[in-house]
Amino acid sequence: MPLEKTIPVVISGTGLWTPDHVITNEELVASFNAWADQYNRVHADEIASGKLEAKPKSTVEFIAKASGILQRFVYIKEGILDIDRMRPVIPERPENALSDQAEIALHAARDAMTAANKTAADIDAVIVSCAYTQRPYPAIAIEIQNELGINGFGFDMLVACSAATFALHRGYEMVAAGTARAVLLINPELTSPQVNFCDRDSHFIFGDVATATIVERADTCTAPHSYDILGTKAMTRFSSNVRSNISYVSRVNDVDPYSADKLFHQNGRKVYKEVCPLAEQHIRSHVESLGLPISDIRRFWLHQANINMNTLVANRLLGREAGIEEAPIVLDRYANTASAGSIIAFHLHHQDLVQGALGVICSFGAGYSVGSLVVRKR
Repeated sequence: MPLEKTIPVVISGTGLWTPDHVITNEELVASFNAWADQYNRVHADEIASGKLEAKPKSTVEFIAKASGILQRFVYIKEGILDIDRMRPVIPERPENALSDQAEIALHAARDAMTAANKTAADIDAVIVSCAYTQRPYPAIAIEIQNELGINGFGFDMLVACSAATFALHRGYEMVAAGTARAVLLINPELTSPQVNFCDRDSHFIFGDVATATIVERADTCTAPHSYDILGTKAMTRFSSNVRSNISYVSRVNDVDPYSADKLFHQNGRKVYKEVCPLAEQHIRSHVESLGLPISDIRRFWLHQANINMNTLVANRLLGREAGIEEAPIVLDRYANTASAGSIIAFHLHHQDLVQGALGVICSFGAGYSVGSLVVRKR
């Protein structure tokens, strides 16, 4: 909800870091099918007796139709396409070295700071918000704060695919309440370690990336492109249809800490059926609560999970087929980047809007969770 009698708050800069490595659908399918052939050959007797099911093959056409994804960027490509490994090779770093997530976050953070014309001295808080952090403590945000030389404080928060918008809400509230002049919000989405590359229905979904956003007081903003935050809205509703059970508790459960249920898994059909109406209703009610008609919204920067979900939500909101300029798609190149997707869409597709143009940044995903911001170009 908008905060009354508070300091006006703006988004003044965004940043994006993209890995050097790409895996195309063709590469992924070739690797997966070779792995499936090997699995079926090794377990031929169990499959014949009915004890195990044969692993199905995948196709490039299946992936494109099911998701709209054509490729994905990955932090480390080595190991992912190796049918005897099927996961990236990411060497463990010593405790006195910069963590992987902090490293990729710093690229996006500096990019956002440049866009916002901000230095470390201007920022009072750092929030790292993403689907997973690589350790519980010390917080990745505090590590980044230290590297950037920012005074103040930092903390991590996890809200799966809504992590970026929920963090923006926290940053907005801090600045509006006067407890921070500017907040740096970072989404280092290192997703490839949690992907089950041996699962036909999910091995193609995720890509690695880092995004960052700066929110600050309107009266300190000097950025060439900035957006007033008119309102924020969040909702959650419990569901196990998108789940990851990876946990330190596995050690005392005496179970395999890396079994299939510990990695990302979902009931995709139910997610599609249940989340799309939640997202549509959420956005519509948020916009209308601010006294605005949906028709006034110039652009929807939506969570980039699945082309079919994005298309359905945008079309229902507008009551017609949405144009690509109204609801930009970036998942064809980036795949699902967890919480970073809507921020990538905003980062790549916001500078062309004219002063006064209205837009909605919205994420939706596991939880279920939906988070949105209604913004106006300054």
